[in-house]
Amino acid sequence: MATTPRSGSQPDGASPSSASATPSARGAVERAEAVLVEQYPRLVRLAYLTLPPSLGRHTRVLLAHRAVQQALPRAGGGRDPDAPGGTLEELRVRVLRAALAPAGAARGLPTRIRWLPAPPFVWGLRLWPPAGGIDEAADLLGAAPGSVRAAFVLHRLDGLAEEDVTRLLGAAGAAGPEEAVRAARAVAPGAPLPAALLNPGFDASVVSARPTDLLRRRRRVRAAWAAAVVAVLAAGVLVAGGSPPRGQAVPAAGAVAAGVLDPARLARVPAEAWADTARVDFTAWPARGDRTSDRALLTRALGAWAARPGGVRTTAAPGTPAEPPAHPPHLLYAGNVPGDPGATAVVLLLDAEGDRVARYTESAGRPRGTRTLDVARTDEAGVTTAAALTLTRTPDGTAARYLLAPWIASAGTRDLLRAADTARPLTIAADGVTAPVPVPSGSGDCGAWPVVELTSSARIVEKHSFVLTDLGTLTPVHLTYTPLPDGPGAVPARQPREATGAAARTAWAAGACGLRTLSGGGVRAVNVWDFADSDLPDGAGRAVWSCTRASGWAGPGDVLVQLRPPSGPPQEVARARSTAACGRFGQHLLAGTRWRSPAGHWYLLAAGSREVTAITASGTVRAETGGRSLVAPVGATDAPVSLTARLASGARITALDGGTGGRD
Repeated sequence: MATTPRSGSQPDGASPSSASATPSARGAVERAEAVLVEQYPRLVRLAYLTLPPSLGRHTRVLLAHRAVQQALPRAGGGRDPDAPGGTLEELRVRVLRAALAPAGAARGLPTRIRWLPAPPFVWGLRLWPPAGGIDEAADLLGAAPGSVRAAFVLHRLDGLAEEDVTRLLGAAGAAGPEEAVRAARAVAPGAPLPAALLNPGFDASVVSARPTDLLRRRRRVRAAWAAAVVAVLAAGVLVAGGSPPRGQAVPAAGAVAAGVLDPARLARVPAEAWADTARVDFTAWPARGDRTSDRALLTRALGAWAARPGGVRTTAAPGTPAEPPAHPPHLLYAGNVPGDPGATAVVLLLDAEGDRVARYTESAGRPRGTRTLDVARTDEAGVTTAAALTLTRTPDGTAARYLLAPWIASAGTRDLLRAADTARPLTIAADGVTAPVPVPSGSGDCGAWPVVELTSSARIVEKHSFVLTDLGTLTPVHLTYTPLPDGPGAVPARQPREATGAAARTAWAAGACGLRTLSGGGVRAVNVWDFADSDLPDGAGRAVWSCTRASGWAGPGDVLVQLRPPSGPPQEVARARSTAACGRFGQHLLAGTRWRSPAGHWYLLAAGSREVTAITASGTVRAETGGRSLVAPVGATDAPVSLTARLASGARITALDGGTGGRD
């Protein structure tokens, strides 16, 4: 299905007065239309990738086509086509302006109202772009700001020079265009572009279409008509008798609440949907469990979320709203937990539009009225972060059962503290429920750190294994590892890898116990980045500098920098909260600390990431090095020292904590 406009049509936004314009003005508009039609796929790609990923693929597809079709200038209102950049530059500016500055933003409207997907209008269909290609590029960009996303497309995909990209962004009203171009340059500079985008036959304006839930759509139409009738009647009452007394007003969301509470309206996904979609996340999970037809249980679960009755203990992960969903959620699981003497019943529900998952539990073997509801975020979950949900925990909290994604082929458990530990097979029932798995202890001695190692089906990706850990929340946490740069000097940035290789196991074995500080924190993934290594003085061997970043579902991340000597525990160097450091948009790092050698001598140690070319210490210690690491003798006093570094680009950065941490 393609939505490319035909030559001679009038895309929405064209001036109705074009017919009465002067011949030269009409000629300029016609030339602009010809350029728009010729460049339509590339302009759609620019708009789609610039739009925020939180809108979802369907809405972005519609808004991208809308932005391009409305980019046609009015007669007499465009720039001279012979001017520098010409018509195509003006079209790009108009597309960027529409994608970066949505209508209604200045009026403070809610996001879903601000980004109304019209025109073009689509009723009864869900649209998405071609498999691979454009969505691979979207995943590469992650949650980068719109101006950075636009700069990436214009420079990396469209091949524009950086100064041209800066000019276009500035003309479109983007804030800080120079910074956006620099940030776009840092987005996976060594990563190859998706092969599909480089195919001459790739067309970003071609989309796939599938019908929405037909029965649910029919019910919504009926509900809309009923709501309209109620609104008319209510309006008549208000006109006849004035406004109702405070506390007696007609509830505005009654129809929505009623729909949410109806088990018949729960969305259910076919069992094999995950194998035939480019969106491999929680929306591809089928409804599983032995009580998916238990209307009474489903009604209680929906009521606990939508109506908040008394007797239900509700918890929400940090940054997660616990409000009821606006539309009937997806049913992921409903059943009794196998082997549970208390006959615990669990219902898992997905609010696909709100990027949340909820777990409702009740138990016949516990005190009357003991029911729980836990809500967690699932923003942009994927193959790994949508691979499992915590189904239930033992009363003493030492073990848990998980519901695994339908694309998981096998599972095992191992101890993260032991780098040489091999995974032991984990039993998975036919409905995806695992046998009990030991969970890490949140207190006491850190003698072991159990993790789950999962392997995806070859129908998703061959030989793909990854590691999840339990931090006490509904969504297990994905563990990854970024290795040291290869060789001296600046090298392309590396992407996080799965924590399954030898180097990853060694790094995680040294720092696994630090995960206890993240318990219950709404963490999505944790990555250990070994950003530098350096020789220790007094012949103490070679140490590795690492930065551990815990990224939350909402976006912000906390980091911990450590110095890992050849033997003994790692030494903490610096901490920072809600920072971009050590992530995709914080790839330049400098850190330093005071360190005591086995010979009893004190030194200032500092190291920088791959693009650091020189380090300078000032204050009570004055030293400079032309490389990526610095060693300087210091006294035993904890006197302040400032550290700065120069990058290959000539820019300067300071140490993460401003200088040495002063830690022993």
